[in-house]
Amino acid sequence: MASVSMVPSIRRLDETVVNRIAAGEVVQRPANALKEMLENSLDAKATNITVTVKDGGLKILQIQDNGIGIRREDLSLVCERFTTSKLTAFEDLMQIGTYGFRGEALASITHVAHLTITTRTADSKCAFRARYTDGRLREDPRPCAGNVGTQILVEDLFFNMAARRQALRSPAEEFNKISEVDSGAPRPCPAQVSRYAIHNSSVGFTLKKQGEPAVYLRTPPRSSALDNIRTVFGAATAKELLQLTHEESSLKLSVSGYISGVNFAAKKSTMLLFINHRLVESTALRKALEQVYSSYLPRHAQPFIYLSLQMAPEMVDVNVHPTKNQVYFLHEDQIIELIQKKVDSLLVGTSAARTFYTQTLLPGASSAPPAADLPPAKAAARPQQTVRTSHRDQKLDTFVRQAAAAGAGDGENGAAAAAGAAPQSVRPVELSSVLSLREEVERGCHSGLRRLLAEHSLVGVVTAQLSLVQHQTRLYLVNHRRLAEQLFYQICLYQFGALGLLQLEESPPVRELALLGLEQKDAGWTEEDGPKEELADCVCQVLQRHADMLDDYFSIQVDGQGRLRALPLLLDHYEPPIAALPGFLTRLATEVDWETERQCLHDICREIARFYSWTPATDGAVGEPARLQLERALLPAVKEQLLPTGRWADDGTVLQVADLPDLYKVFERC
Repeated sequence: MASVSMVPSIRRLDETVVNRIAAGEVVQRPANALKEMLENSLDAKATNITVTVKDGGLKILQIQDNGIGIRREDLSLVCERFTTSKLTAFEDLMQIGTYGFRGEALASITHVAHLTITTRTADSKCAFRARYTDGRLREDPRPCAGNVGTQILVEDLFFNMAARRQALRSPAEEFNKISEVDSGAPRPCPAQVSRYAIHNSSVGFTLKKQGEPAVYLRTPPRSSALDNIRTVFGAATAKELLQLTHEESSLKLSVSGYISGVNFAAKKSTMLLFINHRLVESTALRKALEQVYSSYLPRHAQPFIYLSLQMAPEMVDVNVHPTKNQVYFLHEDQIIELIQKKVDSLLVGTSAARTFYTQTLLPGASSAPPAADLPPAKAAARPQQTVRTSHRDQKLDTFVRQAAAAGAGDGENGAAAAAGAAPQSVRPVELSSVLSLREEVERGCHSGLRRLLAEHSLVGVVTAQLSLVQHQTRLYLVNHRRLAEQLFYQICLYQFGALGLLQLEESPPVRELALLGLEQKDAGWTEEDGPKEELADCVCQVLQRHADMLDDYFSIQVDGQGRLRALPLLLDHYEPPIAALPGFLTRLATEVDWETERQCLHDICREIARFYSWTPATDGAVGEPARLQLERALLPAVKEQLLPTGRWADDGTVLQVADLPDLYKVFERC
């Protein structure tokens, strides 16, 4: 028998150890930390949320919103455990209507990372910045500049948990868990920005990597769930979805969402389930719906399901798991059976439209079914219904002699003398003037044109300014120069303060470039304007005077000697037209309203956009370098990012030139 002295005594764990253990349970990886912060932003009634990530969120994970902010006097409590504004008594859980309620999320993050909060409320004259370690303030909050809302910056996640950090996947895979539609996991990762963007379609979401000009995800505010599904999962998925709505008063239940029809089949199942707006998992419901689809889809084919369930709060128990991605609810079997029947009735109603094809066997061929499963046969499209699906299909170039394509215009977009694109740090500043300009863009977005540009296939580049594209069975002539100008304007707005840097090998004097710009035919210079030399000096002085602002916000670097050091890098693999540089610098100094903040930023963005989208005034053939830039960089970016304005439907920017069914009617009459 062991002696009493050999029996270990029970001791109370140190508070730091307790908190770190709890933190490891709540924050398992960067995606979990982001989920908690996203939900806080949504609880704060934000309408715009921007997420910035570096090294998969392990180095930097930043979220910025325009919500109600945090009061200065609450900053000392906000990162302590079990402090919250959403719950006062345990009974309140029965009526909880917010995402958060425990007061553990931010506290947990501070025990495994360095956390900084910058926030401002509507009635505060300035913002306040506070830094935290182990749930406590490092120092008193300091006043700083900032807009209404909150920015949370998480740095060096799991810096003090080497085993946890080593167990995580590569930064690229961790970023996929934050951003990608399907992370490859057997169950959906609950922290994906895309899933919150689909369900919260009234909120604008932006996801980007720090220092990179490309935006990985952007959905405009006041959108729709279907539009955001199209943005995230693609047009091929969106067009196959069926809308599901149902209300059951006896269960105080409302069901809405979109499910794929019988003609949709994916390799992996996708299920987005929200219960009372909370992203959760339900293995029972998933299996029940997969059982329904097994009667309609080919073997190994999987459906797409997005469901939002609204039920009385007292029917749902959200306090099940620290990550809050599991819930229990009353009448679970009855609710699952009801949803099963509703989905089945929708699929039955559409299955009559399915077509199955048979093939006559060749003499001597066996009639036995093959051992391996084959993909379902596809119907041969009628000629008048043929839809181009890829820019790799036969293009206009096939019908044009190569000599012509390689002739005129080879040097139009002369190679930029760049030593490389040095990424610029993302600034935490969100000016109200920039936000209002973004809102203006989003408010003017035309949904029909947006769908056309997002789903189009390139037929070919016609001239330096025009291209042919196909959408469904219609052929359109688009002015890609105007599309490019609007695209670059929007990039300047949405990457404000975080544009890439295009370092110039040689730093030309701004004054000499201005002289060249004034001598160009379209400069508009007359003798009444004064000597060109004096105007060139003025251009140089103006740009030097505003050099700090141009560098910080737009990556345009003019040094103290009046030399141009760098230009903004707006798009990967797209070089600005150096031939237009003199005119750009001249207009930048003379056409910008430097006195009014909003107008100044608008004018600078416009001038940068005009510079980047400049094309020679010619209707001749497009040179090979310019054509490749259009096909490989510009038009794909238009497809993914551009929010088109409604006036393009009337001013000839997007012009329908043919419709295949109508053309075939003409041919039939002939």
